[in-house]
Amino acid sequence: MRLVVVSAGLSVPSSTRLLADRLAAAVTGRTPAGIEVVELRDLAVQIAHTFTNGFAGRDLAAAQRAVAGADGLIVVTPVFSASYSGLFKAFFDVLDKDALVGKPVLIAATGGTARHSLVLDHALRPLFSYLRAVVVPTGVYAASEDWGAGGLDGRIARAAGELAALMTGLSGGAAAGRAEAGGAVVAGAVAGDTRTGAAVIGGATTGGATAGAAATGGAAIGAAATGGAMTGGASAGGASAEGASAGLPAVERIAEFEVVPFERQLAALRSAG
Repeated sequence: MRLVVVSAGLSVPSSTRLLADRLAAAVTGRTPAGIEVVELRDLAVQIAHTFTNGFAGRDLAAAQRAVAGADGLIVVTPVFSASYSGLFKAFFDVLDKDALVGKPVLIAATGGTARHSLVLDHALRPLFSYLRAVVVPTGVYAASEDWGAGGLDGRIARAAGELAALMTGLSGGAAAGRAEAGGAVVAGAVAGDTRTGAAVIGGATTGGATAGAAATGGAAIGAAATGGAMTGGASAGGASAEGASAGLPAVERIAEFEVVPFERQLAALRSAG
């Protein structure tokens, strides 16, 4: 697997690059991956020329190919005027519009004060959502006072774990019988699919009809809904029988549903793009 790190730091040394390196080390500590760093400072002139002549220079084109071919992406920018830097935005402006579709991205930023921490959710997350990337839930912001503080290490570890999990899942593909954290699909497809942790607990679907709530002629017989509308209520032909919970509407039919694993959602998103 390949992990590409995009750093928009301007100085040498740079706190932005330092945060990028710590995030990359945390990710590769969880899943094996080769690291490639793209320093936008070195590409500033070529990025500017691309806006005026429409052609990417050799080094910029190589960076664009690296980003497009990455299995995972870490992007780090300094905060300028309460947002990402112009150089950072310019790089993604000259990137192909489909380069990040379905790609796992960890967003991070550095700044002089904690008051700019909302830049992650007000600027970076919308940008990468627009580019149809898959942004990990945890973003990492490091203010000057965060360096050496324990809280920064915890945020780095949590974000790195989320990115590593996405990279591993996408690299391995959607395996049959894969147990999804959070209760999407457990034990794979058994005569349709056995789903747990979602709306149906212990209900194995067979040919489109739920076993344990066997649908006969469209009427659910002995459907046991856990945490739902009825317990032990049998509805035959749409009429609710004795045992339906008092005050709850009659259940005429159990609608069939499907819990789509995360990898399949990403595959569909990529094919649509």
